[in-house]
Parts: sequence; structure tokens; C-alpha cells
Amino acid sequence: MTMPTTVSNYLKAHQTTYELIKHPRAPTSRASADEAHVPADHVAKAVILRDALGYLMAVVPADHWLKLKVLRDSLNRALIISDEREMADLFSDCTRGAVPPLGPAYGLDTMIDDELLNLADVYFEAGDHELLVHTDGASFRELLRGVRHGHISHA
Repeated sequence: MTMPTTVSNYLKAHQTTYELIKHPRAPTSRASADEAHVPADHVAKAVILRDALGYLMAVVPADHWLKLKVLRDSLNRALIISDEREMADLFSDCTRGAVPPLGPAYGLDTMIDDELLNLADVYFEAGDHELLVHTDGASFRELLRGVRHGHISHA
């Protein structure tokens, strides 16, 4: 599999240094971490939500659960988790269910969990179920510069 054009162009536009880590096919970000032998708390996963105002991407560590009520309350939005069909439409250049946590690249409002902001290394789905992107923490923060952040997940 190859990296989706949207992801590749976004990394290139931000002059991001990265490496691709190939791993056996895995259905979730947590499983990708296991297959790639990287710490799951260093893998950023995307959770796509929606409400009457539109879509929102929440970015949390792969071994964490989104605190949906905290997110709803902090944003004053009636967010619900989007279904696979909606995600397929939003991320048409990605393999179904393999959403890169780069909301700005896809024009999505985004909020990132604070747990991911102090890491030296971050990994994330490239847009398929067989590749992780590995970059340093500073580069990852640059990719998501300007998005809101907060304590929106728990282990």
C-alpha cells in the first residue's frame, strides 16, 4: 500500500521529516502499534465525530478512550461518533477505517489530547492498515499547530 496523496502532500508542505514503518495488516491503531512494535501511547489515533455544526476530529493516544462528555462540554457541542460510511466519504483517498490524525489536511476542525503533545516520538496511521508514519514530537506538533487541545482521553 502507498500513502494517500493528501497525507503525502501535507507532510511535504510542512517539510516534515518522517519514516514509514511497514507492519502486518492491522484493523486498529492499537493493533498497528502492536504489529509495528511501538508503544501504543505514542501512536496518535483519530476519532471522527459529528453534530449539526459539522465534523470534528479528536486525536488521542491509541491506548486511550475518548472522554466524549468532556469533549462535548468543553466545546459546547452535541457530538456523536461518526459511522464508517461517513468516514469513507471524508477520507476517500484512505483505506476504510485507516484515518490519519491530520484533521487540518482534510479540512476538519481538530482537537488533540494533551498526552500527545510532550512526546519525543509520535506514530500515526498513514491512511491504510499496513503503514505507520513515524516523526519526532516537534514535527507532529507542527503538523497540528493551531488546533485546540485538552485532556480529552483516559487510559
